[in-house]
Formats: sequence, C-alpha cells, structure tokens
Amino acid sequence: MSIPKFKECIEACNICAVYCDNCAASCLQEPNIEHMAECIRLDIQCAQICRLAVSFMAQNSEYAQDVCQLCADICQKCGDECDQHDAEHCQECAQACHLCASLCASMVA
Repeated sequence: MSIPKFKECIEACNICAVYCDNCAASCLQEPNIEHMAECIRLDIQCAQICRLAVSFMAQNSEYAQDVCQLCADICQKCGDECDQHDAEHCQECAQACHLCASLCASMVA
C-alpha cells in the first residue's frame, strides 16, 4: 500500500476527528448533558481512532487496514448516534462520520 492510496481516507479521518472534537465540546454545553453522554463518549472514541488510523496510514503500516476497519465501525456508530440528535453540531458530525466510515470501509475492501 502506498500513501497516495490513503490520501482521501486520511483527509476524511482528519476532518471527522475535528468534527467529533467539536461535537463533544458542543454537547458539553447542552442543557441536558446526561442525554448527550453516549454522543460525547462516541465522539471522543471516534476522534481518537481516526487519528490513530491516519498515523497508521501515513506510516504505510501493515496494520493500517485492520485499524481502518475498526475506524469504519466506530465512525458508523458515532454517526448513527449523532444522527439521533437535532443539534447542528451533531448533524454535521454525523455526516463527517458516515463519510469517513464509508471511505475507510472502501479502503479496506
């Protein structure tokens, strides 16, 4: 595998991580934080796995596909959770997560 092959996936992972960070921080400002707990938890985990996937792809690691598969799974779950909330930051995060999940899954296939 070569880094150019990963370019689109790396960009999607970086964007997703930023949206997840923003979503988690914004959810903490919501009036009912308890209602947003799962969203915040998944945002944090999704941002972390996206950054790990970027690192493995940049290193052209033999484990990049394994990490990207896990990234696709977590991004999908995070996107599904965010999609359940009406807040604009959640909806934007859901879009970024679902795109990242799709690109990571395609890269692994």
